[in-house]
Amino acid sequence: MTSYVTQVAAARPDEALEHFEALFRFETDCWDVHASLKAAADFVLLDVRSPDLFAKSHIPGAVNLPHGRIIRRNMAQWPEDTTFVVYCAGPHCNGANKAAIRLARLGLKVKEMIGGMTGWADEGFAFARGE
Repeated sequence: MTSYVTQVAAARPDEALEHFEALFRFETDCWDVHASLKAAADFVLLDVRSPDLFAKSHIPGAVNLPHGRIIRRNMAQWPEDTTFVVYCAGPHCNGANKAAIRLARLGLKVKEMIGGMTGWADEGFAFARGE
């Protein structure tokens, strides 16, 4: 008898390798962002939530730019080759995905910080408050 897990066969190892390696082109995690911010960040961390939520609590070093305000004019302050890392509230929020789409449509490099604020808190990392 097969379980719900194995009802659909697992991918071949070469397919799994391709899939999981590709994820790193699209995603990063809270731990890697935290370590990179402590060293020398070579990306811009964008909090794509509302200014009110950002003021209440955000990741230190983040820039607040709600996903709906990601337009060419607002992105002009950064060089074209900048990599942006976007986050929102957490796994229950699709704001980071909306932001990633907008950045990609503008021809800008983007990764999502999986977990968002929830993941940051789960790791025990500190938050900043205020503007």
